[in-house]
Amino acid sequence: MPALSRTSTSRTIPISDARTAQLVADLTATSGTTADVIAPFTGTVLHALPLSHASDVADATAAAHVAQTFWRSAGFAYRRAVLLKAHDLLLERTSELLDILQTESGKTRGQAYEEVFEGASVTRYYALSARSVLRTRRHRAGIPIVMQTRVSYKPKGVVGVITPWNYPIALSIMDVVPALAAGNGIVQKADNQGALSILASRRAFIDAGVPEALWAVVAGDGAEIGNAVVDAADYVCFTGSTATGTKVGERAASTLTGASLELGGKNPLIVLDDVDPVEIAASAAYAVFSSMGQLCMSSERIFVVESVAADFTRAFTERTKGLRQGAALNFTTDVGSLTSAAQLERVTRHVDDAVAKGATVLAGGRARPDLGPFFFEPTVLTDVTANMECFAHETFGPVVAITVVGDEAEAIAAANDTDFGLNASVFTGSRARGRRVADLLDAGSVNINEGYRASFSSTDAPMGGMKRSGMGRRNGTEGLLRFVEARTVSESTGILNLPRTGTEFESMVGMMTTTLKVLKALRRR
Repeated sequence: MPALSRTSTSRTIPISDARTAQLVADLTATSGTTADVIAPFTGTVLHALPLSHASDVADATAAAHVAQTFWRSAGFAYRRAVLLKAHDLLLERTSELLDILQTESGKTRGQAYEEVFEGASVTRYYALSARSVLRTRRHRAGIPIVMQTRVSYKPKGVVGVITPWNYPIALSIMDVVPALAAGNGIVQKADNQGALSILASRRAFIDAGVPEALWAVVAGDGAEIGNAVVDAADYVCFTGSTATGTKVGERAASTLTGASLELGGKNPLIVLDDVDPVEIAASAAYAVFSSMGQLCMSSERIFVVESVAADFTRAFTERTKGLRQGAALNFTTDVGSLTSAAQLERVTRHVDDAVAKGATVLAGGRARPDLGPFFFEPTVLTDVTANMECFAHETFGPVVAITVVGDEAEAIAAANDTDFGLNASVFTGSRARGRRVADLLDAGSVNINEGYRASFSSTDAPMGGMKRSGMGRRNGTEGLLRFVEARTVSESTGILNLPRTGTEFESMVGMMTTTLKVLKALRRR
């Protein structure tokens, strides 16, 4: 049974009322209404969050357009210096950011630190790479020498970013910073439960020199404020459920507004027959239970090859039972709390449904109100079948189903048998074998001998989903290019005029055909 750390009840609401007031003052919110935000560790009201009106979104967008004119014209070197200073301020303020993030989300301190680490990494990466990626380049013209062609990039304008509650710092910065680096403005809708974390990390960028109007944050009902952001934006970034993301994509498409959507997953973890099952149990457990499974990249389905299934299942179950669970603003716990009553209800419903229909609970399976209002034990299930809600639907909580398969091929087929394709993991004693299996998996990210952090932390590589897990990519060059319009400028060098009349065509067709043949022979594109 997960144990409560001795220090777990200390200082669980460390944010002062004065500091909270400073942060929420940065919201663009004039509706006059508020929403209570609950601290997951205690169930008490953390603060009353001011809510925005649709008119706030319009005003913020107009102001961001004005600020974006300066920001774009300031140039890459200026933006690089500001973003690098923001990187340093994020690191200087790590302790406060962790306190706020834990208090809003119920994460452990270590898992909260992953967000700050990722935010700083992304900020540094785009500060240093934006200029080289987006510089104007010469491209091969249709008729070399006679023509010259260059491609340049223009920022979209004002980007609408809709950020969920589960990773408010990391997911915010992964969208906002590349947009800023490319010269755009931002209007961001924060989920109520993650607003303080977003505002605190945003403040580091404002203090570093990002104009306040350039990056506005609004909060409120998704149907009103989220739709207003989508309607006002020149490009949209959404992270959240597949159901909501589909609606966002449809709404953006109705005005031909581009969008990148990172949506849900039902991520598989494959354990092959050449592993040391005891050695990998710890890594597999982290892949499942990090942030209490409230991560789009976490694993919810484990497929283990039969010859190592018994040993792996035993080791994995023991590891799960030994996780230290509690509410601590230090590094004494391994897993924390679910974030809300809605999350607790969803997880409980999935587990109860599975048990009622014949699933076996090897570890966990129950809430822990003795630890806090939204705590639920990390849970391992077997005998999960297709008629159970947790079989194909994303639980988004600390629940995993272990399924025994006959061989590698069966594991791959089972892993791909889903409507989702966000993340997958392969544990094997041979990295070469892992790469071969990875090539056969239908997922935007595949991690070998890791759960999600290898790909998640690779800021130079694109991240996104296949199938119903989304469209578009964040991170890497692809994550920057989504925020710009490519513009082609071609010119005639004057060396030779292209044909304009039938007679001129007749005299030049032979030469032009010969040119095509020569270019092919020279293997010139």
